[in-house]
Amino acid sequence: MSHPHPELGPPPAMAEGALRIVALGGLGEIGRNMAVFEYDGRLLIVDCGVLFPEPDQPGIDLILPDFEYIRNRLDDIEAVVLTHGHEDHIGAVPYLLRERRNIPLVGSKLTLALIEAKLTEHRIQPTKLEVVEGERHRFGPFECEFFAVNHSIPDALAVAIRTPAGIVLHTGDFRMDQLPSDGRLTDLGGFARLGAEGVDLLMSDSTNAEVPGFVTSEREIAPVIDEVIRTAEKRVIVASFASHVHRVQQVMDAADHHGRKVALVGRSMVRNMGIARDLGYLRVPPGLIIDPKDLEAYPPEGLVLICTGSQGEPMAALSRMANRDHPIRVAEGDTVLLASSLVPGNETSVNNVINGLVRWGARVVHKGNAKVHVSGHAAAGELLYLLNVTRPSNFMPVHGEWRHMRAHAKLAALTGVPEDHIVIAEDGVVVDLFDGRAKVVGAVPAGYVYVDGTSVGDVTDFALKDRRILGEEGFISVVIVVDSATGKLAGGPEIHARGSGIDPSMFDAILPEVERALQDNAADGVVDVQQVRRVVRRTVGRWVSDTYRRRPMIIPVVIEV
Repeated sequence: MSHPHPELGPPPAMAEGALRIVALGGLGEIGRNMAVFEYDGRLLIVDCGVLFPEPDQPGIDLILPDFEYIRNRLDDIEAVVLTHGHEDHIGAVPYLLRERRNIPLVGSKLTLALIEAKLTEHRIQPTKLEVVEGERHRFGPFECEFFAVNHSIPDALAVAIRTPAGIVLHTGDFRMDQLPSDGRLTDLGGFARLGAEGVDLLMSDSTNAEVPGFVTSEREIAPVIDEVIRTAEKRVIVASFASHVHRVQQVMDAADHHGRKVALVGRSMVRNMGIARDLGYLRVPPGLIIDPKDLEAYPPEGLVLICTGSQGEPMAALSRMANRDHPIRVAEGDTVLLASSLVPGNETSVNNVINGLVRWGARVVHKGNAKVHVSGHAAAGELLYLLNVTRPSNFMPVHGEWRHMRAHAKLAALTGVPEDHIVIAEDGVVVDLFDGRAKVVGAVPAGYVYVDGTSVGDVTDFALKDRRILGEEGFISVVIVVDSATGKLAGGPEIHARGSGIDPSMFDAILPEVERALQDNAADGVVDVQQVRRVVRRTVGRWVSDTYRRRPMIIPVVIEV
């Protein structure tokens, strides 16, 4: 899938002294974040993440940004700056490094540790530079200054990119929690100083631009989690993002306070929390963690399990528990806590998991019936605050669907940013910052690249369409034998169907029509196998549509003799 822009041609050659910005993901969608900055022939990339597939993309594991725009310019890349360690910001890095392994990765300690663990699985040893807030580093013509921002993962950073064309502030994902559980505040003073210096372009997180006010503080969640664990009759199973260190810390603290042992369930959860513990971001009381294999040795009322699957992912631990496809069986009296918000599009999957858990007797606590999660993204009040503090000359909303970016653009206009200085772009749209103005100048391809098992980019939109048809309508195969010299029918037709919902005996009605169509074809002197297939497909397809109002995939098999 791509976002065509017929009204926009390819971008012109850059003006001398201009800064070019091309988002290859993350605009008009939540996920797949990747922005490419170009100045004086050199490139800087901010984030390189994945998008998770929708139900109408069967068989797809991940969706990557399309690297075609930079594929012939990999040697021009100075560095990849990673704002934080969430999959939608770092998940595609291994696939980019397959193209050039020594691209420097720049990020905070935890972010680099998480991506390094991921790269180990791909057998890639990265070139990396660890940075902390307050530091400045130069990468070719790009001078980057890093700012602490608060988010739902430790060590998140915003980055100011300085070039002769101006200063661009890219916030990454952020919020302004004034009482964060780790005490690390968003650097509002630094942003104010940058604003006084002059921000030429602000690129800011738009996810919660429609949500009024300020996001609830992370500390307000801890008492709710504590109460859930205190009042649970038997086991407590907590589902969270595998990277949400703050939430896992709150669960561990509550479990320890109430004398319960904790088991981490799920490969990514075990890996990420191990990294966080080793680096000092997660404080684990001695003797708290037990192996999931030893659960039977403890009474149910003395256990808390922390697992993945809060978004209803079919292969995650919680979904498998709900489907009775996991060694850990949810039982009557268990409490399941979904300690996360819903990612748009996952509502049906999560509701199915909740229903499955309730069926086995579990009590399910989620954001809909308790305050068990706060968003990691700034709400409208915080976004206004940032706009007023930085006073950007130009504004470009990022990280959000169209409705989020439109809402964010309206906020910018309210703070005084001229409307003709507000650029709402989407993936592939080329924006140049030149002579103090940010303007759309063209577009480049920025389609979806699908990962299916070990294949990357082999699955096309046409293949996905075929998969959807197969899944929804089934298929019908028609086997015929034709004379290669005359095109006349020499055997068959035989019709077989799977998943079409049509009784096999009903195909007797269409056999004479297929034979007639092939006879007419042969009479016209057509012996081309492709044409024979088209005739069969058209004849059977028309009959199925007229008779059953269905559109299964029709596969003609032509054998020449």
